[in-house]
Amino acid sequence: MTVRQVLQGKGHPNILSTHYNTLAFTTEEAVTSRGDCFVAVAMDRSLPGLDDDLKDALRAGRRLRITIEADGVFDVVEATGAPGLTFEDPSDMVVRRSGYVCGRTLAIDADKAAKDLSRELVDRLRAGGPVRIVLECAPTGHP
Repeated sequence: MTVRQVLQGKGHPNILSTHYNTLAFTTEEAVTSRGDCFVAVAMDRSLPGLDDDLKDALRAGRRLRITIEADGVFDVVEATGAPGLTFEDPSDMVVRRSGYVCGRTLAIDADKAAKDLSRELVDRLRAGGPVRIVLECAPTGHP
């Protein structure tokens, strides 16, 4: 069974989306330009607030498809869960190219980081409008 959760947030003028190794979402209302991995702010959920079915699927190492959409433009990131995920950070969700896991980690071994996202999408994110993020884990054995 596919596990799916839809999150809502918004863009922000300081979103640069230039980080080479990660991308992140935060429940904070704003970010500075130093946070070059952030792609959305004011998220309606943090890691602890994710559905238990999604957290269980990610802890089982299932693949995660992340669709980021703003103003009709979207991009997709593929990543993987890991047994050590704790989902404990109260504000940040980080998707990593590496296999590093900490309390801020949503998924690892991503095929894209913030710098790899569509520049058209990043322009929409910088406009500050609504952002929709869909997290989907396919059943075990499916890509």
